[in-house]
Amino acid sequence: MKGFHKPFVAPELPEGKINVSDPDSRVMRTAGTPPRQAYNAQAAVNDKQVILAAELTHAAADFGQLAPVLNATMRNLAEQGVTDKPEVLLADAGYWHHPQMQAITETGVEVLAPPDGNLREGKRRGWEDGVYQQMRDKLSTDRGRELYAQRKITIEPVFGQIKHNRKIERFMRRGRSAALSEWRLVTATHNLRG
Repeated sequence: MKGFHKPFVAPELPEGKINVSDPDSRVMRTAGTPPRQAYNAQAAVNDKQVILAAELTHAAADFGQLAPVLNATMRNLAEQGVTDKPEVLLADAGYWHHPQMQAITETGVEVLAPPDGNLREGKRRGWEDGVYQQMRDKLSTDRGRELYAQRKITIEPVFGQIKHNRKIERFMRRGRSAALSEWRLVTATHNLRG
């Protein structure tokens, strides 16, 4: 039949829950803690524990955040007249995102991020060879171990200071832009206390 169209039927609403007090946040699961409504706070620091960028996402995983945080860092540095690029970018296994890592490396910044997390026994299936093994090999050299060990004295203490020593474990404001402003205030005060 010409001209016959099926009537529009709206799709059913998916089952689920929404946080009515902060719909921008998401339920996040972290090892050792129960699921909770939260944001994922990101930070980039230099070798003196000065926070160069502070970002916030509602994605629970750090996967995919490497390039956005580096871009924010470079933007912040450029606003201050700093044109030098970092020589090495250190990230934990959660940030492994091969296309982003490759794009960053092509700009002249070396990326060191293990493909395997600390809690994982053995190698992830499908991640045994190629770029994954190349990174493992790079990290197992004296230079790789020495550089990657810098995370223990740069970024890890920053989050320790903020979360444990200053007891800033949650955002007091609601909505992504308000929480981002709060996170940036927290990180600015960290720099001032340094």
